[in-house]
Amino acid sequence: MNSKKTLLVLAGGLGSRYKGLKQIDGILDNGSPILEYSIYDALQAGFNKVVVVINRFIPESYMKRLESISQNSGFELQWVYQDMDKYLPEGFDHSARQKPWGTGHAVLCAKPYIHEPFVMINADDFYGKEIYKLASGEIDRKRILSSQFELIAYPLSTTLSDNGTVARGLCTLDSEGLLIKVDEQTSIRKENNNIIYTENGKDIKIDPDTLVSMNFFVFHPAVFEILENYFTDFIHSDPLPTQEFYIPAAVQKMKEEKGIKITVTTSPSQWLGMTYADDKGILKNYLETEIQNHRYPKNLWNSIALS
Repeated sequence: MNSKKTLLVLAGGLGSRYKGLKQIDGILDNGSPILEYSIYDALQAGFNKVVVVINRFIPESYMKRLESISQNSGFELQWVYQDMDKYLPEGFDHSARQKPWGTGHAVLCAKPYIHEPFVMINADDFYGKEIYKLASGEIDRKRILSSQFELIAYPLSTTLSDNGTVARGLCTLDSEGLLIKVDEQTSIRKENNNIIYTENGKDIKIDPDTLVSMNFFVFHPAVFEILENYFTDFIHSDPLPTQEFYIPAAVQKMKEEKGIKITVTTSPSQWLGMTYADDKGILKNYLETEIQNHRYPKNLWNSIALS
């Protein structure tokens, strides 16, 4: 086992469709949001360091809660604010911007705190236990290099919402299981017995077994320098106030320009998410069943007294 295994949690977004701070919205009566289940699963898989990228709306009371959990559970915890001015050229005017710069910028904000291979996840996605064990093994076997990263992807049909459209990165692979491209589509939905998205006014069917990126990447720390350069290029392209610097697009560019290999593995775990407020009930029912099956304790942090 490597001495350090880091979980990077992206919790800095402002989810407009959920209508609230879903990053810290407790699912069950124990008050634990999805990100605590992710941390719990990662710790069981051998991770021992957690870096959480947050916005300024995350309340201090929740930060104290997670700090108490980290102290009692023995893992290192680092908070990082995804402030708008980080990694911007001096004097750049971002006053017209209201939302963060996107997931690529969020990862870049963690650069000073991560010096080892790491897993990157979204705070509001439930990825399942087994995926962390898979990622941990890939790191231990030294398959994550400065020239090779990994994407652990999910079949599209397992990642949809009954409550509206979703955005997914559709993956195309070569015969060796390496990523050729990620095609980001933002209007994916179920209609009758089909999965479709709309492009240029035309509905296009998608194979339900198509692998999609759910932002579960295993990166080498060499990714930070590349992201910094790409973010500088992004800023110099004079982006629109709503345009974002996405990690899948950056990974695609790394593959094409830097020759970095992106291995793609199918996740062995169940994925669930909270794109919409009504998705919470589905996740609640799932976790209650997992607790009944003794896959999780009723209270994740039994030995910790939380106020």
